[in-house]
Amino acid sequence: MQDELLFNRPLVEKYDRPGPRYTSYPTAPQFHAAFAEDDYRAAAERSNRVASPKPLSVYVHIPFCKSLCYYCACNKIITHNTERAAEYLSWLKQEIGVQGALFDETRRMTQLHLGGGTPTYLGNTQLGELMAALDEAFHFAPVEEREFSLEVDPRTVTPAQIHELHDLGFNRLSFGVQDFDTNVQKAVNRLQSEEQVVELVAAAREAGFQSVSVDLIYGLPLQTVASFDATLDKIIALRPDRIASYSYAHLPELFKAQRLIRPEDMPPPERKLELLELTIRRLTAAGYVYIGMDHFALPDDELTLARENGTLQRNFQGYSTHADCDMIGLGITSIGKVGDSYSQNVKETAQYQARLEEGRLPVMRGYRLNDDDRLRRDVINALMCHGRIDFANIEARHDIVFRDYFAEALAQLEEMQADGLLTIGADAIEVLPAGRLMMRNMAMAFDAYLKPNEGRFSRTV
Repeated sequence: MQDELLFNRPLVEKYDRPGPRYTSYPTAPQFHAAFAEDDYRAAAERSNRVASPKPLSVYVHIPFCKSLCYYCACNKIITHNTERAAEYLSWLKQEIGVQGALFDETRRMTQLHLGGGTPTYLGNTQLGELMAALDEAFHFAPVEEREFSLEVDPRTVTPAQIHELHDLGFNRLSFGVQDFDTNVQKAVNRLQSEEQVVELVAAAREAGFQSVSVDLIYGLPLQTVASFDATLDKIIALRPDRIASYSYAHLPELFKAQRLIRPEDMPPPERKLELLELTIRRLTAAGYVYIGMDHFALPDDELTLARENGTLQRNFQGYSTHADCDMIGLGITSIGKVGDSYSQNVKETAQYQARLEEGRLPVMRGYRLNDDDRLRRDVINALMCHGRIDFANIEARHDIVFRDYFAEALAQLEEMQADGLLTIGADAIEVLPAGRLMMRNMAMAFDAYLKPNEGRFSRTV
């Protein structure tokens, strides 16, 4: 039975501060340029030599979009020149070949995610070429073991194309809805109709996709509680398997596109908390289970079952049901996690092309974890995925005495314990229902690199 998620406004306001999302630990600001291509190749070689090499997960970044969404902070290229995408695909296939040669042929690729930008900027013929290249290089696992997903902009595909995507091997879709309100859509330059989304979701179900997800954003310009409530009505009626409701981070000083949003259209800070409270109340009342962070799923969804049986994982794409994989990032800006390392590709297409023309991997920076990093990553993952840190489990895996090693972190968490957000017991830390919105804050206590009042991150609630 789902535990009740408590929304305590004073506590939410108290702990709403900038902090990492912990899709990795250490987080991306610790990546450095001294980690180069030879380090990545060495990490790949080490990953092949372990007693039981991990399955492979692949992320592909498709940066192109036909129009600019003003809220977007992703790395993207706005263009109607489809030749640029065709050229990018040719370089992408070259990187796939170079990367594929680094990993043992006996290993299988169980996970794939296409993100952007707009992955469906590529036509289905081009996506077919991409899938063929990936299969040749990384050897797809049997169909029943795959989790192959892509992000879909509803404005870019037809119901017939949705069926074709399933035929290409994708079994999960995520539709970017954000908000159905026309005034909000105009304010962020992303006009799409409810009818488009309804038609595409129906097509995805008819085609046999295992999971259909919908992405929302709260805190956008002109959003009101009433208008977002109307959007939630429509989403609940669609009954997607998963819903992600992201908090909009308005940082126009960092992201040029956001300067196109009129300041007078932005909701007051208290509105975001009202929208968050509304979202939690409406979705849980409709039968969705709060997984963590921004994610909700139906009770019989694999994410919910994984959360209940302790197998939930977390990676750069959020929560996952798959066992820990070596994750290969392809395309500009993409991030990988191979063995005990993280790596990130170059950010510009010209650099990307130049590196590949030289026969080199386009690795720009990265990081190799030390023993302390691996320990803290395990602790943070246990917290974020399971809401519980079992001291004996961590001690056995890392040969430490938990209370001694993390005395400073435990002292930091005492205030949260006093506020009823967690309990620090004799053998474990347990997140209480009221604390599940503040798991990022809890994880920050175990972060060895976080500086006080560091403001480069989005807000934690």
